Amino acid sequence: MSIQDIIQGKKEWRAHVARVKALPQDYQIVYKEIQKYLFKVGPVELTEGTGLLSGIVDLFEEGAAVGKGVLDVTGRDVAAFCDDLIKDSKTYADIYQESVNQEMNKAMKKATDK
Repeated sequence: MSIQDIIQGKKEWRAHVARVKALPQDYQIVYKEIQKYLFKVGPVELTEGTGLLSGIVDLFEEGAAVGKGVLDVTGRDVAAFCDDLIKDSKTYADIYQESVNQEMNKAMKKATDK
């Protein structure tokens, strides 16, 4: 990653944050909770720019523009909304599970080869 990539990434993030701050208060609150949830659950693609998060802001901007409340957009179960967004995404938990299985298989093979 070059210095230019880092600078560009920071510019994109600042623009993204400005869009979030322009949302109505209820949308900002729910967005921040979604962001925390996604950072904890860890879809791998979150480290590749603001794509997923920008899509959420797009959806929120559209909802706010037509006068919908944020929970009319996401539904009352915001965690389920998030899970649905990332259901086909690889997460860090998936990667860890794969590594655990690989290590277990190596250890079992080593133990049985003796």
